[in-house]
Amino acid sequence: MAERREFTYDSRDGETKIHAVEWIPAADKMPEGRPCCIVQIIHGMQEYAMRYDDFACFLADQGMLVIANDHLGHGKSVKEGNPFGYICEQDPATVMVRDVHRLKKITQEEHPGVPFILIGHSMGSFVLRNYLTRYGTGIDGAIIVGTGWYSTMSMNVSQMIIKVVGAFKGSKHASPFVEKMGFQKYLSHIEHPVTEKDWISRDTEVVDRYIKDPLCSFVFTVNGFLALTELTKRSLDASKMRQIPKKLPILIASGTEDPVGDWGSGPQQLYDTYLNLDLTKTQLKMYNGARHEILNEINREEVYRDLYNWIANVLDRIN
Repeated sequence: MAERREFTYDSRDGETKIHAVEWIPAADKMPEGRPCCIVQIIHGMQEYAMRYDDFACFLADQGMLVIANDHLGHGKSVKEGNPFGYICEQDPATVMVRDVHRLKKITQEEHPGVPFILIGHSMGSFVLRNYLTRYGTGIDGAIIVGTGWYSTMSMNVSQMIIKVVGAFKGSKHASPFVEKMGFQKYLSHIEHPVTEKDWISRDTEVVDRYIKDPLCSFVFTVNGFLALTELTKRSLDASKMRQIPKKLPILIASGTEDPVGDWGSGPQQLYDTYLNLDLTKTQLKMYNGARHEILNEINREEVYRDLYNWIANVLDRIN
């Protein structure tokens, strides 16, 4: 059974403590006295690290050390006086990426020489895609989950609208208008939705828990939406994508019914783009019928197994 350790470290915003969780494999799962690899999970918007507890425990049972942090404005990384969904005032997109990197460095210092894999879901997938362009040489593999592809023009238009709202309401304003603008089409492929969050999973218990969880059921601020759109826009920049190491193993995994990925076309577009940029070790895995959170879907055991096998194959090539 994995041991959980919670701790904090300083955010790159210069004022907030970032909450992090570490899942440590049992001693009998580490026959060589150390984990076979480190897996860092980057969570999405309006959630937090401990939502990945089941998956993290599964990986820890395979001898992998798992770490994850709550982004600024999420979980236990919310500074007193700030609302949920508020990141920071100065360049929040970069700060989120650097907070992920700081946790990676802290963990690597404690476990030198251990292979390192990053997994990013949803907003975390865009954090990861930015991370790869900046720090990709320091990791051994990346799994991009629940991602999408959008035009730079659409991101620019979205940012203009968000900035207008911010000019009147302020950067810490939680905007139902902007949220509706972003999510309004997400239920369009579901015949008889019961809740506004049915798009995240076919598992109704997962959806119900998400809706009832106060650490998930908040509206993003203007600042948070600007950070998200900036992360997305930067991830589309071909000049930045060319900085990703050509031989880095990358897996893109998504559900065919994920609206964030435009029902399959977004992950396919990213896959095609990476291949065109000579990222030849990129693979694409689509799960038929699965919605946004493939790690919380009715076929999650299949997803767990597939992601583990992919990581194991990466480790085999290293060793």
